[in-house]
Amino acid sequence: MRDYKKIIIYVIVISIFALIIYFLINNGKTLELNRGVVIKPVDHNVSLFSHFNETIKQNLGHPMAILLLQILTIIFTARTFGFLFNKIGQPTVIGEILAGIFLGPSLLGMWLPEYSSFLFPTASLGNLQLLSQIGLVLFMFVIGMELDLKVLKTKTTDALVISHIGIIIPYTMGFALSFFIYKEFAPPSVNFLSFALFMGIAMSIAAFPVMARIIQERNLTKTKLGTLAITCAASDDITAWCILAVVIAIVKAGTITGALFTIGLSVIYVLIMIKLVQPFLKKFGEVYSNKESLGLNIVATIFGILLISSLITEVIGIHPLFGAFLAGAIMPPSINFRRLIIEKIESVSLGLFLPLFFVFTGLRTQIGLLNDSHLWSTCFIIIGIAIVGKFGGSMFAAKVVGNSWKDSLSIGAFMNTRGLMELVVLNIGYDLGILTPQIFAIMVLMALFTTFMTGPSLDLINYIFRKDAVDDVVVKAKQKFRILLSFANPQSGKKLARVANLVSGYSKNSTEIMALHVTPSSDINQYQLAEYEKESFKPIKFEANKLGLTIGTTYKVSNDVSEEILSDANSGAYDLMLVGVGQSVFEGTLLGQFLGITANALSPDKLIGTLTGRSNIFKTQNILDEKSNAFINNSKIPVGIFIDHELDQMEKVLLPIVSISDVFLLFYAKKIIKNSNVSISIVDYNGLIEANTEIKEEITNLENYAPNNVQLVSRKDWDIISIYNYDLTILSIDGFNVISKDIVMGEKEMPSFLLIRP
Repeated sequence: MRDYKKIIIYVIVISIFALIIYFLINNGKTLELNRGVVIKPVDHNVSLFSHFNETIKQNLGHPMAILLLQILTIIFTARTFGFLFNKIGQPTVIGEILAGIFLGPSLLGMWLPEYSSFLFPTASLGNLQLLSQIGLVLFMFVIGMELDLKVLKTKTTDALVISHIGIIIPYTMGFALSFFIYKEFAPPSVNFLSFALFMGIAMSIAAFPVMARIIQERNLTKTKLGTLAITCAASDDITAWCILAVVIAIVKAGTITGALFTIGLSVIYVLIMIKLVQPFLKKFGEVYSNKESLGLNIVATIFGILLISSLITEVIGIHPLFGAFLAGAIMPPSINFRRLIIEKIESVSLGLFLPLFFVFTGLRTQIGLLNDSHLWSTCFIIIGIAIVGKFGGSMFAAKVVGNSWKDSLSIGAFMNTRGLMELVVLNIGYDLGILTPQIFAIMVLMALFTTFMTGPSLDLINYIFRKDAVDDVVVKAKQKFRILLSFANPQSGKKLARVANLVSGYSKNSTEIMALHVTPSSDINQYQLAEYEKESFKPIKFEANKLGLTIGTTYKVSNDVSEEILSDANSGAYDLMLVGVGQSVFEGTLLGQFLGITANALSPDKLIGTLTGRSNIFKTQNILDEKSNAFINNSKIPVGIFIDHELDQMEKVLLPIVSISDVFLLFYAKKIIKNSNVSISIVDYNGLIEANTEIKEEITNLENYAPNNVQLVSRKDWDIISIYNYDLTILSIDGFNVISKDIVMGEKEMPSFLLIRP
């Protein structure tokens, strides 16, 4: 009754004020006449559709609408290309750079010139460049923070030798190259020194962020090789940016005297940042290093330091990116403090602004200018010199300081990675008018090729130096029942530890459990790595201590999480892989259903599965997610899929035998009752056990072994409602498909399930 009163009051109030507004509108027309306002007559010959169409065109042509459309197109294209290149084991940055070239004049501008000119009109490129530069400032700040300067202290000698030799050799080769190509490729107004300085730095720079991602993805972070490569890259970045600052000062000043004045101001600025600002920030970090989050005032202060530093370096004449880089490098050394700042900035800079930079670079890259064999041969020669200089120089230096041939070659491959940093240098050179469109396009192709070759080069090196030794894991597997426990959410790892403890029969001496957690490479930076690993395993280690379990841990970063888990399972001689089931983001809403069908239709695996009858693209509400199905279909070892319905205790376990093939479940029943006090009810779901003497004898032996813990329930004494009386139901995948038709998944009283594929 109360609701009806509210509705009546609502209608009355809305009606009264609507009448007042109507009265004011009608009487307001007389005010227009008194002021002489001329009303534009309505052209009745123009249709409503034509009027609407014209309005839409005008609105789409507004600078803000164009900018938003550009950003949407750029982000979608960049993420799509990045995803595709991730799938083939390449860094995301390769796909994003190619996305920029795809949207530029080299491809989209050539194929669809009208659409390209509408989407990227010349007048709008200034806004796009400004936004991309803001993104670069934020990104260089993050790069500065990701440099762990403490690592440089422990490996100073080796890192400096490899880094500096790996810079001077390609720098000199770039200088020599410019001597031969200056006449043809340098702009008329640029002197030889400026051109040669930029060619040298373009040949010698390495991409610290891309290299760090590759090292993480290959799980080399804690190895000697990974540590040395990261240290060399950090030293390389610092040295290269200092050289670049000097080069920019020389080019902008025009004279040696002017350059020395700029360099002097730069040195004073750096000293002020290190001697005055850094101690203040260190105290700042000590106060806020243990905070779980940072307040708005703190973040505003950090941004203020970043922007002031960038502004000063721009005014001095050495580029705002250098100021952003230095501001990041002097941030408080506290890992937690840096991690909190990085988390706030990195997602926006990587997800939004950097793709704008890549596309803006692509819009500048005119591959069509390389329109004859001479230009392409020059391109290949430059790529070859770049590889010989950086790869060969770094490899030579690594060998000189005492590394093995395998590690020396690997360091050469890592340091040869150009990636984003090369594009930053090239864009600076282009903006300063030092690089022509032709040489700019050639150098962008060089950056792409050298970054692309890093992964295949490392694979080839590992293949050449592979060892034909017998894996100790295989020997261990013969002695113990080995379980691989893979979890996505740290809290779900606790439940999986309980399940692993149950199916191992609480037998600590004859069971080995390895907990695996894999993080997508795009979700983590090197400062987050140690913290992520620690936090990921904290809940499962706590649970293991409660259960008296000894659990080994493995932490990995990967482009393809599912593939990494499967690789570990298939190569590690495990007897069982335990994983938790995920939840589809497409379930629960009408829009989710539509998006789920769309995502399935765009998935090649789903499409092929539909054509072969293995799956259905229109079936989006499936209790098993795609990752679980991938494990079931591709694992070479038994797989256990755990479906958690708030499992708190495991005192009563149900084990339905739905078909003869489910007899393998008795193996797990034996292990469960061997050392535990769990009650197991084995249900003859379809009356098959009575007709099979071997299975019946096996169950009888179990009943004799633990008469108080095992009972066989016939089909006539079984009702599906009884399933609610158990804590955990263990059954085969096929058995679950049969039973799930008779129950409603997701009910609060529903037991948890462990689905096993033998």
